[in-house]
Amino acid sequence: MMHTFLAENRAELERRCREKVAKRPLRLPTDQQLQHGIPIFLDQLIRTLKAEEAGQMGQSLAISGSADGNAAGISELAGSASTHGGQLLALGYSISQVVHDYGDLCQAVSDLAVVLDEQFAVEEFRTLNRCLDNGIAEAVSEFAQRRDVLIANEQALALSQRIGYFAHELRNHLGTAGLAVSALKQGGMGVAGATGAVLDRSLVGLRTLIDRSLAEVRVEAGLSLQRSAFFLSNFISELSYSARLEADLLHCTLIVEEVDPSLQLAADKDLLLSAVGNLLQNAFKFGAPKGTVVLRAYAKGERIRIEVEDNGSGLAPEVADDMFLPFTQAGANKTGLGLGLSIARRSVEANAGTLSVESVVGHGCVFIIDLPRHAGGVTTPVP
Repeated sequence: MMHTFLAENRAELERRCREKVAKRPLRLPTDQQLQHGIPIFLDQLIRTLKAEEAGQMGQSLAISGSADGNAAGISELAGSASTHGGQLLALGYSISQVVHDYGDLCQAVSDLAVVLDEQFAVEEFRTLNRCLDNGIAEAVSEFAQRRDVLIANEQALALSQRIGYFAHELRNHLGTAGLAVSALKQGGMGVAGATGAVLDRSLVGLRTLIDRSLAEVRVEAGLSLQRSAFFLSNFISELSYSARLEADLLHCTLIVEEVDPSLQLAADKDLLLSAVGNLLQNAFKFGAPKGTVVLRAYAKGERIRIEVEDNGSGLAPEVADDMFLPFTQAGANKTGLGLGLSIARRSVEANAGTLSVESVVGHGCVFIIDLPRHAGGVTTPVP
């Protein structure tokens, strides 16, 4: 009888299951996993088999559920399997581990039966399979439901943080602009003075915040790109006009190197303007005080490279690796959301490009956008 075999060899079956889990990469069996998984399932399987041998089918179904799964949710096995699935999620396991846990027992039973030359009736195997099916179904269902709730909670928290940071920075810029306007009105001062400069900085900050947010929305929502072919020199010229205004406000020097007038790109121009604009703003903000920022664009084989270089203090390699993550700020200046580089990278990648950084401590940073070079006329929009 299978239930006698399982009861007499219970310790060996648990040991074999433990060994199978340990052989998987980076997975070791935990006390929680073994306590609430295989031991309980074995007990329920043994009691199910005993009930069926005694002809007590009602008790059998109450323990492990029916084969069609209709009554599985109210069985003992359903409750323990749901608990097991939820606990595996809490322990950091994947959904495949949930399935493997039950499969391990089935394989352990089969292997040990061969070793001990045990023979089981077909009906007993059917009962084993029914219990395994119901156990896997309930454990996977609970695992997936709890995982979905966790993911939804994490996304909601991230969104709340992002909205909170955005509103906070927006309020700061508006508040500063309002104070500057009030001072100009009361003092009768011209906008060309120091107070006017404060107003200018606030307005530039508002524009930057809005442009960055719009770019993020387009990338996150997966909206269709508005691709078109355009000359690289015109793009750099358009970009450098507003960048020079910001450089002047921050007392930085912007050097724009000459661009080959024959070079062309085919991309979503607005997203690309936002990405390069973010890099320039970062260079003005985190570079050397009253430092120099260089903007260059050139061809490298069949690729176009757009570089933004500053003469700041540079970054250590471990910092450079993480700086494209959301809400990450590597410099001493912690104003802003820490989202600019993350959005810039996604905007560039949406245009089939890459964004990287080269930096040596003490020698500044060079941010590099690498894009496919476009060859041909500029009159036809690119799909």
